[in-house]
Amino acid sequence: MKAYSNTLKSNSIYQSMSRKDNCYDNSIIENFFGVMKQEMYYGCVYYSYEE
Repeated sequence: MKAYSNTLKSNSIYQSMSRKDNCYDNSIIENFFGVMKQEMYYGCVYYSYEE
Protein backbone atom coordinates (compact mmCIF):
# COMPACT_ATOMS: atom_id res chain seq x y z
CA MET A 1 0.00 0.00 0.00
CA LYS A 2 2.88 2.36 0.74
CA ALA A 3 4.37 1.79 -2.73
CA TYR A 4 0.99 2.55 -4.27
CA SER A 5 0.70 5.80 -2.28
CA ASN A 6 4.24 6.81 -3.23
CA THR A 7 3.52 6.17 -6.92
CA LEU A 8 0.45 8.38 -6.71
CA LYS A 9 2.41 11.14 -4.96
CA SER A 10 5.24 11.03 -7.49
CA ASN A 11 2.69 11.54 -10.29
CA SER A 12 0.84 14.34 -8.44
CA ILE A 13 -2.28 12.21 -8.04
CA TYR A 14 -4.27 12.59 -4.84
CA GLN A 15 -6.54 9.94 -3.38
CA SER A 16 -10.07 11.21 -2.88
CA MET A 17 -11.15 8.94 -0.02
CA SER A 18 -9.29 8.72 3.25
CA ARG A 19 -11.70 6.46 5.09
CA LYS A 20 -13.56 3.23 4.55
CA ASP A 21 -16.43 3.74 2.14
CA ASN A 22 -19.97 2.54 2.67
CA CYS A 23 -23.14 2.26 0.63
CA TYR A 24 -24.24 5.82 1.50
CA ASP A 25 -21.20 7.53 -0.05
CA ASN A 26 -22.61 7.33 -3.56
CA SER A 27 -26.29 7.77 -2.72
CA ILE A 28 -26.49 11.46 -3.67
CA ILE A 29 -25.20 10.97 -7.22
CA GLU A 30 -27.21 7.76 -7.65
CA ASN A 31 -30.33 9.67 -6.65
CA PHE A 32 -29.49 12.47 -9.10
CA PHE A 33 -29.10 10.09 -12.04
CA GLY A 34 -32.24 8.21 -11.02
CA VAL A 35 -34.30 11.41 -11.10
CA MET A 36 -32.65 12.52 -14.35
CA LYS A 37 -33.48 9.20 -16.05
CA GLN A 38 -37.02 9.32 -14.73
CA GLU A 39 -37.60 12.83 -16.09
CA MET A 40 -35.75 12.52 -19.39
CA TYR A 41 -36.15 8.89 -20.45
CA TYR A 42 -39.16 7.38 -18.73
CA GLY A 43 -41.31 10.47 -19.32
CA CYS A 44 -41.25 9.95 -23.10
CA VAL A 45 -43.72 7.77 -24.96
CA TYR A 46 -42.21 5.76 -27.80
CA TYR A 47 -44.54 4.30 -30.39
CA SER A 48 -42.03 2.08 -32.16
CA TYR A 49 -38.57 0.59 -31.67
CA GLU A 50 -37.14 2.99 -34.26
CA GLU A 51 -38.05 6.03 -32.17
